[in-house]
Amino acid sequence: MRAVWLKEFGGPEVLVAGEAPEPVAGPGQALVEVAFANITFVETQFRAGGFGPFKAELPVIPGNGVGGVVTAVGPGAGEDLVGRRVIGSTGGSGGYAERAAVDATGLIEVPDGLELDAAVALLADGRTATMMLRAAGVRPGERVLVEAAAGGVGTLLVQLARAAGAKVVAAAGGPRKLELARDLGADVTVDYREPGWAEQVRQAAGGLDVVFDGVGGDIGRSAFELLGRGGRMLSYGLAGGSWVNVPEEAAAERGVRLVRPQFGPEELRAFTESALAEAVAGRLRPVIGQRFPLERAADAHAAIQSRATVGKTLLAVR
Repeated sequence: MRAVWLKEFGGPEVLVAGEAPEPVAGPGQALVEVAFANITFVETQFRAGGFGPFKAELPVIPGNGVGGVVTAVGPGAGEDLVGRRVIGSTGGSGGYAERAAVDATGLIEVPDGLELDAAVALLADGRTATMMLRAAGVRPGERVLVEAAAGGVGTLLVQLARAAGAKVVAAAGGPRKLELARDLGADVTVDYREPGWAEQVRQAAGGLDVVFDGVGGDIGRSAFELLGRGGRMLSYGLAGGSWVNVPEEAAAERGVRLVRPQFGPEELRAFTESALAEAVAGRLRPVIGQRFPLERAADAHAAIQSRATVGKTLLAVR
């Protein structure tokens, strides 16, 4: 079958398309004919130097999130899965390929009325955004800042926070991304590449109640300084290259709570299913900004690292 190999860590060019052995569904597994593979920022970091939650020995076929149709199951997996449209995680490897063997218990059936690519776009990002909103306890009338607001998670957080009745401030880099955030319902948009962006937020919205930090670094720290007493800060990404450095003591002095969501597997699954249901109902729109054929996985990684992408980036396998 066709697949993309990572044989050494490095730049996007180390992702090379080639042939790979056909996977076989083992005990408790399902074989998925992959139509779309999800690409996350964490995967670009793993490719560059092995950083992140994935543990794999090279050479490896990277890719953690896939969507497609189940064509076979292994011992102990339900035969009723065959023929169903599903999304699921591979455990960190094997996703950039025509077929993938996936833990059957972790598969989520794609509901009728939702396109498969939209479901794949919501697999990781929909779960994260829904989890973050729940953990923050956003209330009507609160002032919420979403960093990296034009990214996969950010575009969903803008919509979810607005639906919760919050005043949404979207921070992103460049006119194209700010326009997208406005289209999704942001009340205020600021370009965090410009000096004084934090003061623009203060003037437009006053102090903040919630910060969803998808950038980290200095931008995350500046956002933290905008929170008033009773505020909450949740970090979900490090697009700026490092996690935000806010000591617990500094947060306590300001009366700010650093929220670190902790949920079990069943709750995480429910968050993804909730995002899918909201999309079916037309209340949540996953933004798929880029699609690349499987053989161009290297170009997809390069686009993400260049910060030129908006929304979700998918590999179209079929």
